[in-house]
Amino acid sequence: MLKLIEKKRAELIDIVLKNGINSTISIQYSQELDILLNQYIKDDLTKKNRVYYS
Repeated sequence: MLKLIEKKRAELIDIVLKNGINSTISIQYSQELDILLNQYIKDDLTKKNRVYYS
């Protein structure tokens, strides 16, 4: 998941440099990165909150 986030972040930077920060495509990539980051945080919290029974 971290590799995917890093890839999307690099793509976003490239898009912003080419099209500007307020372009539609930049906003789209930013929102996609937000989704990935939110999913990563959610997954991480789920792992930390697991209770194991023996």
